[in-house]
Amino acid sequence: MKAHAVVFTDKEQVEYREIQVPEPGENDVVVDVEYSWISIGTESSYLRAERIGGEVPYKEGDRWPFPIVAGYQKVGIVRHVGSAVRGIEVGERVFAALGKVSGMFEPHGGHVNPSVTPAHQIWKLPEGASPLDYCGLVLAQVGYNCGIRPAVEAGDRAVVVGDGLVGQWAAQTLLHRGADVAVLGRHDGRLSLLPESIRGIHTRRTELAAFLETFGKVAIVIDSVGDMAAFRTIQPFMQRDSHFVSAGFLGDTGTIDIQKLRGQEITLHTPSGWSGPRMDATIAAISEGWLHTSPLITHRFRAEEAAEAWSFIRDNKSGCLGVVLEWR
Repeated sequence: MKAHAVVFTDKEQVEYREIQVPEPGENDVVVDVEYSWISIGTESSYLRAERIGGEVPYKEGDRWPFPIVAGYQKVGIVRHVGSAVRGIEVGERVFAALGKVSGMFEPHGGHVNPSVTPAHQIWKLPEGASPLDYCGLVLAQVGYNCGIRPAVEAGDRAVVVGDGLVGQWAAQTLLHRGADVAVLGRHDGRLSLLPESIRGIHTRRTELAAFLETFGKVAIVIDSVGDMAAFRTIQPFMQRDSHFVSAGFLGDTGTIDIQKLRGQEITLHTPSGWSGPRMDATIAAISEGWLHTSPLITHRFRAEEAAEAWSFIRDNKSGCLGVVLEWR
């Protein structure tokens, strides 16, 4: 079966091209894709050959992770349902995670159309839902997961490190739970997209320790970008029984001295990946209107313009946040 996909063919090389995908089995759903959402952080690290798996950094001697079909999230219309699949009908709009592919470093990918996706990676969307609101659902679930992990009491001060999508959604989740939230970032365009009640702190213009002196004791720190230096600066300002949520990709530099957390009784959380219940909860949060997704879409490209999209991402980090590929 033939499909079209966004393929990382080599380090810093992106192509939109025809590929082979397996014929659908009895447990598969075939989806005609409308939109797929680029996960800039994760996909960039693959494109730079920094990792060869979800949490596996590249090391000298490893096989280069190419070619690979990038991504892991999309929305579309069901074209075909396998004989063993229940509860999904042809013509319904769904979210699909990974689709099966052939001849690649990994046997699955996100930016592929049509997508042959196992039924357990399919979610039906609410009636009348906008597809753009849900096409970044896995990544939104990562942010939700970060924000839901720590205990929160009303007024707790929380610091989110990173102004990317995971940081944005983690901050929104903490705000919804009653925290007083500040996001540390380096990009004016991204910080401007935060809700008014969340403080955006530009770390190239504001000395972090000076801000923390005025912010007060911190109950929650979420590192969405893998910045242990920032955490070490924040830690002296953390209160007893506080929480540290580490979600950024750290490669082989993510060492932490547990004994240095013990003095403040800091709880360490290490969220990773996605789960069915969290995906369901994230869909509910978007549907309820407190987790905002499509307002963070800053740019849209046709799928066949994927190489141009990646060039734009590399050259426009400040104003570039949510980037969506259109397949229709």
